[in-house]
Amino acid sequence: MPRCTTSAMAHHLEEIATTIAPGAHAVLLLDQAGWHTTRKLPVPDNITLLPLPARSPELNPVENLWQFLRDNWLGNRVYPSYDDIIDHCCNAWKKLIAQPWRIMSIGLRQWAHGF
Repeated sequence: MPRCTTSAMAHHLEEIATTIAPGAHAVLLLDQAGWHTTRKLPVPDNITLLPLPARSPELNPVENLWQFLRDNWLGNRVYPSYDDIIDHCCNAWKKLIAQPWRIMSIGLRQWAHGF
């Protein structure tokens, strides 16, 4: 999606909802971006949104994934077109998801596993 909007988020939730097993329910952790928290956002019946506390990136491991993508494949570049940006982002995402061990290590929170 070219923009972060309520409409884009609604589409994203619809896509997630289609992948949830029949009879199952998903809890989606998210930050408090306006398009995540608006009452205008239609939420599918098989999803519950669980917003993280404001200003708490340490609770949101995806922030570290975005930083890894920028540091390794997306940052400090000039893209000649919007389509070029999309292509580079898709390629970077494909590289990342091909390395599940890296995703796990980036998202690991020692304090959450110390019990």
